[in-house]
Amino acid sequence: MTNDSQISTVTFPDRELLAALEPLPVGVRGAVWDLRSAPIGVDLDDVDAVVLPYINASEVLGELGRVPHLKLVQTQSTGYDGVREAVGETVAVASASGVHAAATAELAIGLILASLRGIDAAVRDQQEGAWRPQRHLSLADRKILLVGVGGIGKEIARRLQPFEVELTRVGSSARDDADGHIHGAQELVALAATADVMVVITPLTGQTHHMINTHVLAALPAGALVVNVARGAVVDSDALTAEVLKGRLKCAIDVFDPEPIPADHPLWTAENALITPHIGGNTSAFYPRVVKLLKKQMEAFARGKVPDNLVQRGPFA
Repeated sequence: MTNDSQISTVTFPDRELLAALEPLPVGVRGAVWDLRSAPIGVDLDDVDAVVLPYINASEVLGELGRVPHLKLVQTQSTGYDGVREAVGETVAVASASGVHAAATAELAIGLILASLRGIDAAVRDQQEGAWRPQRHLSLADRKILLVGVGGIGKEIARRLQPFEVELTRVGSSARDDADGHIHGAQELVALAATADVMVVITPLTGQTHHMINTHVLAALPAGALVVNVARGAVVDSDALTAEVLKGRLKCAIDVFDPEPIPADHPLWTAENALITPHIGGNTSAFYPRVVKLLKKQMEAFARGKVPDNLVQRGPFA
């Protein structure tokens, strides 16, 4: 790295995370800053890199402007929406890609199974002491449209293999990889027409905002299931809500736009909606995996190496 990209002082959002990484490599100094109160043990003029909090990081992104010599921002989430806009092009941004892949893929499969097999309905019946056996859809033989082929998308695809599904993958552009063909996003409407289940796990960017729009949703067959474990705004919330409320589509969503979903929102009481409160990556697997990633990043800083997971290179260009 050049002097312009050398990182020696890093802030962490809480003392516990810093303690889990100590001792830091020689040449790297750590301090605590939650971006809500004054930093502990450092002047912001001396800070080179900031590790964002995991929960509600979007609420404090404006505070990054207080760091005059900021070189890198490290997220604890796979998503990095809003971070690049908050810091500008001269600051590097690194995501926590890989940290949440297994856990989010688990939830995606869980949501699919719970919705298709009527487990959500069974839970409601249990509250009434009602025994209502029905024939539900099996995941086996379903046509799955997977929108997103990044790290989490790959893990979802891998976990779907034993279920004997017909999987179609969609990326930003059409191409082939070791697992076969990836369709381009421009094919979404045509591909949606034959899908039983659409799983959304693409990052939120300017290009993917409302990628799953009225046209895509209308193309899905009646009874199709929409599973969103990406970011809420990748799907047009109003369009999805309309389709679910009229009973044409089902949804199983871990994310929504806005979050939290307002208490009076009609999706809460829709029988064909299953909602979890953005918990895709928030499992027991998170902490040890994010610590492992951050240790690797600190070693890169100490050795003058380019860190992993850069989604914006900034001074590392």
